Amino acid sequence: QLQLVESGGGLVQPGGSLRLSCAASGSLNSYAIGWFRQAPGKEREGVSCVSSSGGSTNYADSVKGRFTISRDNAKNTVYLQMNSLKPEDTAIYYCAARVRYCSGYVSQYTYWGQGTQVTVSS
Repeated sequence: QLQLVESGGGLVQPGGSLRLSCAASGSLNSYAIGWFRQAPGKEREGVSCVSSSGGSTNYADSVKGRFTISRDNAKNTVYLQMNSLKPEDTAIYYCAARVRYCSGYVSQYTYWGQGTQVTVSS
């Protein structure tokens, strides 16, 4: 059973930056890690994903050029660097794991963290 714990959320002004971390209880070498977010009253949506090898990454159109996903398998941790934050980025951010390859579908991820709140407001 892989446990994931997100951290790094908080309150930030528009245009600001945050770095989210997703720390795993065990090795992430075999897992693709996705970041998802859910705003109040909305469905959970995919933000970004990195494959198990780190060789493939993808981003939602809404965050391309502003967010960067990376992984450090030695630390069993995946990061989401978020720059130029906008109020519409406000949501609970979750990381999730599935074997090897990325997917944009929530249902295809096996393990989930508890989420971290990101609020972008002046």
